[in-house]
Formats: sequence, structure tokens, C-alpha cells
Amino acid sequence: SPTDSPVTLKILQNWVPKVSHYFDKEHYTYAGHQIVIQESIEHFGAVVWPGALALSQYLESNQERFNLKDKKVLEIGAGTGLVSIVACILGAYVTATDLPEVLENLSFNISKNTRDMNIHKPEVRKLVWGEGLNEDFPLSTYCYDFILATDVVYHHTALEPLLATMAYFCQPGTVLLWANKFRFSTDYEFLEKVCNIFDTTILAEFPESNVKLLKATMRKN
Repeated sequence: SPTDSPVTLKILQNWVPKVSHYFDKEHYTYAGHQIVIQESIEHFGAVVWPGALALSQYLESNQERFNLKDKKVLEIGAGTGLVSIVACILGAYVTATDLPEVLENLSFNISKNTRDMNIHKPEVRKLVWGEGLNEDFPLSTYCYDFILATDVVYHHTALEPLLATMAYFCQPGTVLLWANKFRFSTDYEFLEKVCNIFDTTILAEFPESNVKLLKATMRKN
């Protein structure tokens, strides 16, 4: 059926050019709200990558298919927080997680962009992939409808812990939405591992940006 083939999309330049005295602020509009993101040049996680734009755009345009209203959403590797902010605007209970050194900028962006809205207030928490998952996020208490991940795969050594983290949180009924720019053979190797563990569908491809958006769910035995 036609729904099985991925949509081909363009990443829309959804940012609003503004004269800014700071080189590090980007303005975006999603779901009718202007979002101002402060980037940080010190950290990888503090720049808006193309996968984040792709997933934000997809969530905004596919609210019937993936209705986030009142759903529990966990973002891993949240970076600047753009995707978490969009998920909040769309009505989700969001927990945005990343490494300790990224949390200050992440918290700043999230609180700045959600404070005056009548939405569920997002939570920002430390999550180091593969570490302390049972202690910090025991499955008896923490179950999520959606796990969001964007541009979490690039040249780094944490791919095994990342896969373990995805597998840990992807319980029955959880949907993992992962958008990534595919640049290196290691990216494709990781994709293969994801396909081996999960039932995986490519929802959308953004050929100009080499971004793929995938949906993964726990494989039914």
C-alpha cells in the first residue's frame, strides 16, 4: 500500500530571519508559535541539527497520525531542546534529557519558550546513554508513549550505549521516532542494528539533507 513507502520531503526553512545582536540565537516557527533557540558553540549538543528540523516539521504536519496530546514523551539527546519544545506545544508531557554539560542551555531554551503557555511544563533531566537507566528511570514508574531522538548518530563512540538506551525505553506500546542525517558507513551500520532489534519503517526521507525519519517499535515475538 502507498502508506508503506516513505514520503519524500524537503526541510522547510522554518526559521524567521531576525536582526539579532547575538550570533547564537535562531528563531523558528512551529505549530503557530515562534521559538527562539540559543545555541552554544562549545557543545555538539547545543546546535540545531537537520534531524531536529525534520522531526519538528513532521510532528507539526502529522498530528493525526502521531497525536502527542497528553502523551508521555521522552527525548534522548535533546540538545538545544527544539524538538522537545515542539512536542510540548503539541500537548505532550515531555522529559528532555541530555548530558550534564548540555543541560543548562537546554533548560534555558525550554523554560524560555514554554513559560507563558498553557501547556504541560516539560522536565529536563540528565541521561547518559546506557548509564544508570534502572536507577534513574525505573520501568515500573517511567513508561513513555514516544521516544524522540534526532541526530544522535554521528562520529562518536557511544553507539552501543545509545542502542541499549533505545532498547531499554522502547517497551511494548512505545513508538521510537528517530531522525538522522546519514553521512557515514557507521550511520548505516547503526541503522542496520536498529532494524535487527525493532520493527522499523522509514516514514520520510529528506534527500537534499540526507535525513531519514524512522519509526521503530518493539518487535512482537
